[in-house]
Amino acid sequence: MMMEEQVFLRASSLAGELGQGQQELLRAFCGAAGASLAGRLKQGLTPQDCEAEFVLAASLYALAGFYGADASQNIQQLKAGDLTIYRDGVKQDARVRNLQNQAWEILRPFLSDGFSFAGV
Repeated sequence: MMMEEQVFLRASSLAGELGQGQQELLRAFCGAAGASLAGRLKQGLTPQDCEAEFVLAASLYALAGFYGADASQNIQQLKAGDLTIYRDGVKQDARVRNLQNQAWEILRPFLSDGFSFAGV
């Protein structure tokens, strides 16, 4: 099974029941999360080198993006004139940050430090 499919299956199981459109959106986030995290691995490492951790971290990272993009949740007030949307995003934003932090913690041993010197 392709790793992207493993990420999607894990994220889907964590997300619970989703409609068809939501599944497609989650699948897109899974692909993006996998690509983003793979690009941050230490030089010479591949997602297959840390497959179990990578699948879990990518699924959590994808869920963070999915939940963060679901702006329809927690809408408190919507005004059409001058389009004003008030959203109670505190709980949602905390959930997104927690999922992102968990993903980074899981992959921390495999990630590059992000610091490098550039030639002059």
